[in-house]
Amino acid sequence: MAMLMVLTPAFTSVAQAADTTTTSSSSSATTTVSDDSLAKIKAKGEIVLGTSPDYPPYEFMAKGKVVGMDVEIAKKIAKDMGVKLVIKKMSFDSLLVALQTGKVDIVISGVNPTAKRAKSVDFSKSYYKAGQYILINKSDKGVYKNRNSFSGKQLGAQTGSLPYNLAKSHSKGATVKGMDTVSDLVIALKSHKVEGVVLDEPTAKAYAANDSSIVAVDGQFDLGSDETNDVVAVAKGSTSLTNEINKSITDIKSNDLISGYLKTAGSYMDTNTANTSMWHYWKYFALGIKYTIGISAISVVLGFLIGVLLAFMRLSKVKLFKWIGTAYVEFVRGTPLMVQILFVYFGLGVIVNIPAVISGIIAVSLNSGAYICEVIRGGILSIDKGQDEAARSLGLNSNDTMFSVVLPQAIRNIWPALGNEFVSLIKETSIVSIIGVSDMIYQLKIVQADTYRGVIPIVITMILYFILTFVITRILRYYEVKMNSKMNRKV
Repeated sequence: MAMLMVLTPAFTSVAQAADTTTTSSSSSATTTVSDDSLAKIKAKGEIVLGTSPDYPPYEFMAKGKVVGMDVEIAKKIAKDMGVKLVIKKMSFDSLLVALQTGKVDIVISGVNPTAKRAKSVDFSKSYYKAGQYILINKSDKGVYKNRNSFSGKQLGAQTGSLPYNLAKSHSKGATVKGMDTVSDLVIALKSHKVEGVVLDEPTAKAYAANDSSIVAVDGQFDLGSDETNDVVAVAKGSTSLTNEINKSITDIKSNDLISGYLKTAGSYMDTNTANTSMWHYWKYFALGIKYTIGISAISVVLGFLIGVLLAFMRLSKVKLFKWIGTAYVEFVRGTPLMVQILFVYFGLGVIVNIPAVISGIIAVSLNSGAYICEVIRGGILSIDKGQDEAARSLGLNSNDTMFSVVLPQAIRNIWPALGNEFVSLIKETSIVSIIGVSDMIYQLKIVQADTYRGVIPIVITMILYFILTFVITRILRYYEVKMNSKMNRKV
């Protein structure tokens, strides 16, 4: 929270979407440019879109790429500016932070221009207006008719979204359960963890049209314009960029291009549901395995090196080194890995632009190093002091004693604990999906959103994780037996 407060610009006025123009006596409009936001985009030749592709028909994955109505709008904006469109995928509740920290230039992801959000970002004109619907199980049709039917029941909504806020404030007596993705919410609905899911009208209807076990009902929410309008979000003070985007939106609305965009999105959705076999999506799972193994392998090596260094610092007789090592370990172990990943990607992103994959590797490695440090330190302290004395009597200096006598024995003793840390690391990398890294969890969510099938992709992902961890466990076990056989130990 403190990080977000630092990153949030100190503007508190509520921004309203409007053209910033002045009209001369000859009736020609001249745009007032008070910043270089548009010039910077044109100079680099690309505009970076931040979106969460799990919200059909707004944005979702099809044929390995991000598609949907919002993507078509972004393409139109980029074309009108004469620049290339680059798409960055991440979780919905990370989008505005990415915008504030400069990771993306614009956010188009079914964003509504609420007063709270307007304190942190600026908005374009509205490009689409939609109501709020509620998904329910087909068996409950007639039981739940609108937002007032859920007193004493549970409603689900995407964390950080307008539907989440509406469910909390407009559904009296209902308990609201927030989740990161719509696909997770639909699974919760179908497994009766929640009785309804609040969504934008097009998204609710899209899910209902592709899943015969659920239906969409009008929530009959009492909505203002900031709760029904979908807009483009830009960084605070980006007046010139906002004005340029508004020109594209004006053209979109005057030529009724939205209906065509929705039709295009519908064709992709039909393609996705034409074959929902998991074999059809093997490339998605393969890509997830590739990223998971890659991040884990690099993080294991870096984490081990960091752990060894920290262990020596904590065992050092130099008080400064000992204090730094102890402080690092305590801080890292006392903060969640998810927060550390967000800090590396968004926090350090204010200073230097670090790609999502690299950010994930850095955060996971630094986190793992703190735990490996304690394992190694414990192993070193477990070696009898007689070993050190015997080595010294043979003429070995302190460095030779440590690396030739003490450390090898310590590694053998702590090998099972190290192996457990390595196996855990494979599973911990799943958290990097929050910043848009295409690991197995990220691909799982894409397959769920594409196929409207919730449980089967989860089962496949569980099996894949088990195979990876089982293989690693057997390899570590092999070397454990080999090391102990030299000491004539039975394991």
